[in-house]
Amino acid sequence: MISNLQINHRNFIVYKFLNSLFTGVSVGSIFVIYSDNIDPSIYSLGGIVLAALMMLVSLMYSKILNNYYFFRISLFVEVVLLIMVIYFLIFSYSPLTSLLIYCGYQLSFVFGSYLIRAETLALKKDKILTWVDLSKNAGYLVGLAFSFLFYKIIELDFNLIIMNYEVCGLNITDNNLQVYNIHYLLVLLEIGIIYSLIKSFRKED
Repeated sequence: MISNLQINHRNFIVYKFLNSLFTGVSVGSIFVIYSDNIDPSIYSLGGIVLAALMMLVSLMYSKILNNYYFFRISLFVEVVLLIMVIYFLIFSYSPLTSLLIYCGYQLSFVFGSYLIRAETLALKKDKILTWVDLSKNAGYLVGLAFSFLFYKIIELDFNLIIMNYEVCGLNITDNNLQVYNIHYLLVLLEIGIIYSLIKSFRKED
């Protein structure tokens, strides 16, 4: 009953691609959100709490290393990320926002080692694991390239007349505003990630 879930390999590969795409797109924004808003001691305290919680999760491996918990913990992590992105769009920059986003990421990192081990045990086959890792690396690279182009494009300042329509560059050069705008895309991307994760698991016939 507890492990009566099977993984659809094709959908799971798509999920891992989108998941890494999110990481690639968002990685640069984290430094902007955190800058000057969090006391350095918080990072030390957060690291201590993270290590302690990861040890606690490790002690539970005998119970949670199965597809049932793999799916639910993966979904929990993705929902936390979605909430964080939406929260940032609603409340924008503040010390509290930075702290909550930091805590949210730390919470997702708590399950990092577990998710890697659960994924390996669930997929088993070398060929599938190879494709999963390739999709993760490809997603991360595409995400980094996309975020680079996004920031450069919205910086452009131009005025063109195309078929009697005026086309203007956004001329957004402020780092905070650039990062804020990319979070609209991150919301859509995270919704796609959650959908692909749900489609990756199915009950055994």
